[in-house]
This record gives sequence, structure tokens and C-alpha cells, in this order.
Amino acid sequence: MAWLAQLNLQYTVRAARTCVHFHHDGPLRVLRSLYPEGDAVCHNVLVHPPGGLVGGDTLDIRVQVAPGAHALVTTPGATRFYKTNGAPATQRTHLQLDAGARLEWLPLEAIAYNQCDAHNLLHLELAPGAELMAWDITAFGLPHAHEPFEHGSFTQHMEWPGTWLERGTLRADDHLLMNGPLGLAQQRCMSSMVLACGTALTRTQREQLLESTRAVLDAHPQGAWCGITAPNDHMLVLRGLAPVVEPLMQLWQQVRLCWRTQHWGIAPTTPRIWHM
Repeated sequence: MAWLAQLNLQYTVRAARTCVHFHHDGPLRVLRSLYPEGDAVCHNVLVHPPGGLVGGDTLDIRVQVAPGAHALVTTPGATRFYKTNGAPATQRTHLQLDAGARLEWLPLEAIAYNQCDAHNLLHLELAPGAELMAWDITAFGLPHAHEPFEHGSFTQHMEWPGTWLERGTLRADDHLLMNGPLGLAQQRCMSSMVLACGTALTRTQREQLLESTRAVLDAHPQGAWCGITAPNDHMLVLRGLAPVVEPLMQLWQQVRLCWRTQHWGIAPTTPRIWHM
């Protein structure tokens, strides 16, 4: 039987403290709120007890951040898309940021298992003054376990209507895409990271952020497989490839700290669960 799990998170500011109100349906929820940086930033860990999705399962996640609130959401482990039973498995994420809101959407990686049929959808809405840091990291197969991604497909859709759209389907049997030099070049982890701003960045801000991000990439062994661009005045988009998850995850965390410090003027703090 297919699972339908829904989770709605609503962040507001009460007495200078970012608080979360949530309701859920099915096996999807957040743990208690943490404040390692003080009251201004609310950290939550999103938990899906089944640990993965099979054919027909759907995870539906909606996050709304009210004016002045700052939320950080991560996960304790990977999202696993298992072998399909004939129907696709879908994760839908809708992030809505009101004026002046901040959100760090930082889940750990998604893993596309052999013979999966997976759809991973991300939809953004940002009001003027809102700012979002978000990443999406996908691993194909389990290289360390000698379980390659040989059959199946993974569809990725990321959209900020009217501002940014990326969509693609990676099929395991598309050898030019998976292995060719203009595709994944035999790498089995791909990732995108964005800094999205409801109010356009100035040219000076964009250039300074691009320069500092490139410095982080140049100093990391995996940086040669990564690139940062500003596709429009409202966004920076960082993309990268690696043979496995760990090098990109480490690099993305370094870039996040760079953006946090430079653009937001916030101390470089990382979620404690990443060290467990």
C-alpha cells in the first residue's frame, strides 16, 4: 500500500523568537525546535520514520516563513528512493517566504536506488526582501556497496515561477548522459545549491559573492568539478559533480558558511546533527 505523508511548517516571530507551528498527516514530522544560535534562528530536523519511498509513495512538504523569521531545516539522514513497483515515488517540497523572511533548506542527500522511478520536485515563492539558501544533492546507486544505478529514472524539477526553472530526467540507460563528458562524466553524485533573494542583488553584491564562492571552490579538491553562476539578478546557482556524496556535501557546507558570513553577517554555525 502506498504512503501519503504530509507536513506543513509555519514559522513566525513571537517576542523576538522564531517559533514553528506544524501539523502532519502520515509518517513525516519535525523533532523539537533547537536554538543553538539564540532565539533568532529556529533549527528543526525533519524526520521520515520509514526511511525511504517505494513506488506510489508521496512526501508532500510545505514550509511558510513569516516576515522577520529565520528557520533552518535539515534531516538526520538520506532520502531513499527504492526500487519501484510500477508507480513513481514522489517528493514535493513547496517553500514560501514572506517579506523579510529567511530560510535555510538543507536536507541531506537523496539516493536513487537501482530500478527506482523517482520524482523530486522543489517549488519556491519569495516575497521582496525574503532570502533563501537551499541545496539539493542526489546520489545514483550505492558505489561503496557495489550496487550501481543501472536501471530506472530520476526526474528533478526546481522552479521559482517567472524567475528560474530547471528540469531534467536522468535515465540509467542513457549512457551518453550518465557517462559522457557533456553529461555526468561517470560521476554518480550531482548537486545544486542556490542563494535566492526576493529583492534583486546589486551588481557589487553579486560580483563579491561570485568571487568569494570561487575562492572556496578553488581551495577544495572537488572544486574543479563545480561552477557558480548568477542566472539573473535574484539568484546565485552553484552546481557540482562528484563520484560520491561526501566531497560535495563538505564543499557545500563550506560555501554555506561563506554566504552566511558575507551576505547575512551571521556566525558560521552548523547543525549539530551533521556531526553525529
